[in-house]
Amino acid sequence: MWFRALVALLIVGASARHSAGREASIPDGVRQIEGAVLAAPPSMRAQATVLGRGGSARPGDPLTLLRQGTNSLICLADDPAEPGFHVACYQRGLDAFMVLGRRLRAEGKGRGEIMDARYAALESGELVMPRRAVLYSLTADELPESVEGARRLVVVYVPGATPEELGLPAKPDGEVPTAQT
Repeated sequence: MWFRALVALLIVGASARHSAGREASIPDGVRQIEGAVLAAPPSMRAQATVLGRGGSARPGDPLTLLRQGTNSLICLADDPAEPGFHVACYQRGLDAFMVLGRRLRAEGKGRGEIMDARYAALESGELVMPRRAVLYSLTADELPESVEGARRLVVVYVPGATPEELGLPAKPDGEVPTAQT
């Protein structure tokens, strides 16, 4: 199922990060926002909602609201406690799925427990996945001065369609969007 591919992608992206380490101090909201939106297409950055640390509390979510946006994207600021630099943006329809995973991780649950809980919530109808979705990700070994040299990944999820029908590769291929069906 396509939502399993989404989770697998997120896990792979998170585990691929490595660095000599950074101080875990929380950057101010402006810096978090500037970094978070780097994953989004330039035309969508100014209107994206941004979540990070130190902003307005969100019920049931360990991340806080740094900026309320007006388009369909939610961008996540880099976690200063994790090595490397990783930001991502996803469509609003994926938010409940993502919040559940973040909340369970903050409670100390492992990947298997998180996945089981997500799948159970999807199967019970507690969570509903959108029919189509896009995820944008930007990863670098350290906080980049610009996006030059950072690894970008764009995944387009279209359940029921094949990569061939969409004209997209099924696996990451440079900066070309990847199809997950």
